Amino acid sequence: MRLRPRQKTFVERSLAALGTRTNTLGIAPTGAGKTIMLSAVTGESIGDTDAKACVLAHRDELTEQNREKFGRVNPAITTSVVDATTKSWGGQVTFAMVPTLTREGNLAAMPKMDLLVIDEAHHAVADSYRRIIDRVRETNPDARIFGVTATPNRGDKKGLRDVFDNVADQVRLGELIASGHLVPPRTFVIDVGVQDKLKSVRKTVSDFDMAEVAEIMDRAPITEEVIRHWQEKATGRPTVVFCSTVAHAAHVAEAFNAAGIPTGLIHGDLPGEERRSILAAFAAGELRVITNVAVLTEGFDHPPISCVVLLRPSSYKSTMIQMVGRGLRTVDPAEHPGVVKTDCIVLDFGASSLTHGTLEQDVELDGHTGAGEAPTNTKGAGF
Repeated sequence: MRLRPRQKTFVERSLAALGTRTNTLGIAPTGAGKTIMLSAVTGESIGDTDAKACVLAHRDELTEQNREKFGRVNPAITTSVVDATTKSWGGQVTFAMVPTLTREGNLAAMPKMDLLVIDEAHHAVADSYRRIIDRVRETNPDARIFGVTATPNRGDKKGLRDVFDNVADQVRLGELIASGHLVPPRTFVIDVGVQDKLKSVRKTVSDFDMAEVAEIMDRAPITEEVIRHWQEKATGRPTVVFCSTVAHAAHVAEAFNAAGIPTGLIHGDLPGEERRSILAAFAAGELRVITNVAVLTEGFDHPPISCVVLLRPSSYKSTMIQMVGRGLRTVDPAEHPGVVKTDCIVLDFGASSLTHGTLEQDVELDGHTGAGEAPTNTKGAGF
């Protein structure tokens, strides 16, 4: 697989940093091809040696996706998996799910690693990741750590410096839009009369209190307005809707279906098989809209999505970036024949866009974040 010029530069800079340091962080927005670049850096680092690497992810879907794309980039390198059902370190590169690997017995069985790769590396300072990192360092003090993320600034404002003390490269969203590798967002901030109420919602450590948000947003008249605006501005577009609670997501899905718009519901308590079935129906076009609660924020990849609906505020900019990023990927005509996509409509009913402004992020490894400027304050304005 050939890398695009900007991807190649990212890989070269990451390898150069790993050549002189024990760790480095690469930053690239959703749609930049993070998994492809991660795979290339891993393959180049260990390909002609007997070194071993482990690639971490925190969900089954990401582990499977990373392994599949790694194989396309590095077909000659053997791989294995450590997850809930399989625990093999036989490959030169092992793809491991963090909740499984962090268990004491599984961690004790981990062989010496020369390279630890952390996908969605903003999670790296969590206790579960730190246990894995400490184990890698104990067995090999010379091991290198490479992280990739779209959102280096964590919601809880914890810095990443304890794990990563430098940034090898940062690909900016504007670069990829200008080069045609992402589509531009067209954002409509829509006031349905609740913006003042949303501003007064209590904040928790991780986000706004979503039970309070649901009391404001999970009302039939508001959901009717959501559907009306969707039909007016984005009708027919493959759409992901981010809701506050499971009940809210269920009510929104019911309302879309009642309006004759085939809609599915995804949430964290669904069995994996059922979740995969719903996502497959969405990918096949049998469902036009999919509602969810915090499940499709990271790692979900379906390029034809061209509308994102925000029915909840985001107290942290990184969450907003992850949600909107679901709709910014371009479409490969070979993979999705007949699909034309030139932009992504963002219908923001939660006013995150007013709070956080631009989707670009300045990197603060020490954990300080800024809010950014709001692009506009006009009711229903597109930009």
